[in-house]
Amino acid sequence: MSTDNKNAEDIWTVRWNDRYSNEAFAYGEAPNNYLKEQLPKLGVGKILFPAEGEGRNAVFAAKLGWTVSAFDISIEGKNKAFRLAEKNDVTIDYQVGALEELAFEPEQFDAIALIYAHFPANIKSRYHKAFDQFLKNDGIIIFEAFSKKHLEYVTANEKVGGPKDIDVLFSIAEIQADFPDYEIIELEETVIELNEGLYHNGIGSVIRFVGRKKNTAL
Repeated sequence: MSTDNKNAEDIWTVRWNDRYSNEAFAYGEAPNNYLKEQLPKLGVGKILFPAEGEGRNAVFAAKLGWTVSAFDISIEGKNKAFRLAEKNDVTIDYQVGALEELAFEPEQFDAIALIYAHFPANIKSRYHKAFDQFLKNDGIIIFEAFSKKHLEYVTANEKVGGPKDIDVLFSIAEIQADFPDYEIIELEETVIELNEGLYHNGIGSVIRFVGRKKNTAL
C-alpha cells in the first residue's frame, strides 16, 4: 500500500471511529428499508456486509436466519454491532480492516449487501470486482447508495447525509461497469426519503441495484 493510500485510509478510519463512538446509533438500529424489502425474497444462506458500521443490517439478516459476515475499518462500529447483536440474541462474524487484509474465500457467499458502502474513489470499483469473486454463481448483490445527483440534495440539506465528493457517489453506468456479468433484476436511480438515525434524514437521490451473478462457466 502506498503512503498516500495509507494516509487516506487513516483519515477515513479516524472519521468513522469518531462517528460511531457516540452512545446513539448513527444510522439507527433498524435495517435499511431497501434491504428489508429485498432480503426476505431470498432463501437464507451466507451473506457478507461490507462497510457495515454499527451492524443494523447484519443483525437484521441474522434474525432472518442468515449466516452473517461483516467488515468495516472502524473498531467502534464493530463494538456497537456486537452490542446490537447481543441485544437481539444473534451472532455475527465481524472483522475490522481493509478488504485486502481479510481472508474471505472465493465463492464463499450466497449474497452480498452493499448498503451505503461508499468507499474512497480510488478503490471503490476495485472493491466491487473483488466482491464478485467472493460471491457464488447465481448469488445476489443487493445495493443501495447515493447517486451522483445526490450532491445537490446534500448541498441543500446536510441532514440527509452522504458524501460531498462526486467521485465517491455512484451512477448507473458505474454499476453496470463494475458488475458486468450479472442478470439485472433491478437497477434504477430514484429519489427517496430517508429516516435513518442521526445522519440520514431527508430527501436524497440513490442508486438501487439487485443483480444475480451469471454462471459464466456454462
